[in-house]
Amino acid sequence: MRAVKWRIGFGARLLFAQALVILAGGITLLVVALGLAPGIFREHVENAVGPMTSEMAAHLDMAFSQAILLSLAVAIAVATLTALAVGWFVSRRAVRPLRGLAEAAGAVASGDYSVRVPRSGDGTELDSLADAFGQMASSLARTEKSRAEVLRDLSHELRTPLSTVRGYHEAIADGILPADRATFERIDAEISRIERLVDDVGRVSSAEERGLDLHFKDVAVGDLLRVAARAEALAFEAKGVRLTLGPDASTRSITVDTDRIQEVLANLLENALRHTPAGGLVEMSARSVAQGVAITVKDSGDGIAAEYLPRVFERFYRVDDGRSRGAGGTGIGLAIARALTEAHGGHIRAESAGAGKGTSFFVTLPARGPDRDCP
Repeated sequence: MRAVKWRIGFGARLLFAQALVILAGGITLLVVALGLAPGIFREHVENAVGPMTSEMAAHLDMAFSQAILLSLAVAIAVATLTALAVGWFVSRRAVRPLRGLAEAAGAVASGDYSVRVPRSGDGTELDSLADAFGQMASSLARTEKSRAEVLRDLSHELRTPLSTVRGYHEAIADGILPADRATFERIDAEISRIERLVDDVGRVSSAEERGLDLHFKDVAVGDLLRVAARAEALAFEAKGVRLTLGPDASTRSITVDTDRIQEVLANLLENALRHTPAGGLVEMSARSVAQGVAITVKDSGDGIAAEYLPRVFERFYRVDDGRSRGAGGTGIGLAIARALTEAHGGHIRAESAGAGKGTSFFVTLPARGPDRDCP
């Protein structure tokens, strides 16, 4: 038969600890008083009445010791009862918010992220704990909502190319389409699209979870911009969009993983090209700021309405049909750019005067990597 384990609550432990403190203080007071007080009392009596016989001295010592013992015993008993009463009240006040916090934590563990712990007013520490719990619950709620949206969007994104592949497969099986090179190229294009989508999701997840293996080195900002511009030059030329380099802060060097930052710039340039019509302009520039360097990619394209700006970096988010799958994007390029930028200790933001008025993306990177040693 298993032994029953007694579980003592925090309030009882607190009360017991207070009782031990009182008891220890009382015993200490009693020992010190009985050790010092009789001798001091006898000395004062002798100074007042003169020398005493040994019998009288012993009687005075006994009488004084008994008086001290009785007085201290009564005082300690009363003080203990009073302190225990006050301690019981205080422990109840201290335990109540902790009990509420434990219940709220249990609710969050069960999936209820709406629960909050009100401030008890029993101390700044407990109030700070309640505030921190509320922030944690809000963060978990946002994370859970984002997770659900990502799963839903990923399912939606995969359904279209998979349906297309199945359609081609059935058409070939039924003899509607010939099993020739052109048909298989179209199937291969849809499969490549699925692979690109899966790779993009993996990259952004690794970046957001700080799971990337970043290789930092010093590089001139101007070199980063020029390499990115050369890599996208043919695509811009084919669409008839002009790509220019503005001020590039060439004299400034930063410590980054050049491949990852090139990926950030490539995503921003591809996004700008996708939403800038032929004859439009995309300008890439950089300037020194207090934190390090701010890189700007500015286009004269579709623009973004103010209400959509806070969401442009979310996975799979598209503002409108102009930012659709048909335009060639997976809807995750900007999410990758944000994750890679933040992995470098920087931040990214978007600005637009509205629909049809172009968009500017600003990538701010620190001069040094985020607490990493450079080779």
